[in-house]
Amino acid sequence: MCQPTEKANESAVIVGASLSGLMTGIALARAGLKVTILERASSKPRSGAVLQVESGDLDRSKTAKLLRNLASGGKRSVEAWSSVQSRLRAEIEKHPEIELRYDTQVEAAHQDSSSAWIVTDKKEIFRGDMLIGADGHRSIVRKLVAPDKPNAIFAGYMIWVAIVEEKDIPKEHRPSLHAPLVDMPNGIGDFLLGSIIPATNGSRALGERRFGWAWYDNTRNDLLRRMGCVKGKMVQHSLNAPDIPEKTLVELSDQAADRWPQPWLAATLHSIETRNLIGTPVSEYIPDQLVNGRIALVGDAAHVLTPLSASGFNNSLQDAATLADCVAKSVNGNSVADALLEYESLRLKYVREAVQSGKAFSQSFGRLN
Repeated sequence: MCQPTEKANESAVIVGASLSGLMTGIALARAGLKVTILERASSKPRSGAVLQVESGDLDRSKTAKLLRNLASGGKRSVEAWSSVQSRLRAEIEKHPEIELRYDTQVEAAHQDSSSAWIVTDKKEIFRGDMLIGADGHRSIVRKLVAPDKPNAIFAGYMIWVAIVEEKDIPKEHRPSLHAPLVDMPNGIGDFLLGSIIPATNGSRALGERRFGWAWYDNTRNDLLRRMGCVKGKMVQHSLNAPDIPEKTLVELSDQAADRWPQPWLAATLHSIETRNLIGTPVSEYIPDQLVNGRIALVGDAAHVLTPLSASGFNNSLQDAATLADCVAKSVNGNSVADALLEYESLRLKYVREAVQSGKAFSQSFGRLN
């Protein structure tokens, strides 16, 4: 059997290069740490959904304000997930002290009194003074922080999400430049959250914008279980466009015609017809702790909120900024463990309240059949 290959020590190893991992990497690098970010997916840009990035009133520190400006491009608006990711990745490339590795599958994580490390499926070892789990709702790192409560739980419903180019919508259904950027039409027992967002190049001109929509659906749990997206109480994966049964697409088209006004009807129908949509089962996770020794959690690894709260991104940003500010003190002499415990003391109460605030909706809307 071949021996594992061990990489050089790093100050911080981050598992996950979604938005929370990228923001945490940037913040820690600016605090003076050498950072390695490991991501299991490829470097190919992902589409994602739509985010609220405009709650800058929450930002109290210079670090939080910096991350907000980087993520939003300096604009207060609703943004495409992919646009935010692109800006953060561009910033990462400016930092020689950050190594971002894609196609790296983490199999295990460990720690001792002097370091924390992960082992990949290729038996590589990445070691640092601290290990940060930013690896989403199915976090591997969370199992070390909360071994008695390692899993996020299916909330009993899903959301269909897509982003549509305005040029693909008939001109007569395109809203004016003065139309509200966010709309929430009620359906028949369900509802849709629609957002008008800029083009990929930032343009807000008529005909160049994009429409992001999220359809909250509590009627297809059987489909999710049949397709293996949900097993027991746990979400396994999303329902990708090629795997959506044709019968389901026909049902969605018929239901959209009964439910949604324009431009959302045209947007949903175009997405369905072109299979440009994804079905995401919703999970929730209320943390009891965020830290164990040299290991800490941020973003969806730390707390999983219903998307309806529109606060997942904002909480991830505050996690990253608070963690980096606490760790900056450890560079000046405080221990890593003390810095991470300070981070937990500042964030745990708030993220628990954030998840709990959305549970009332999930309990009334979700169907755990």
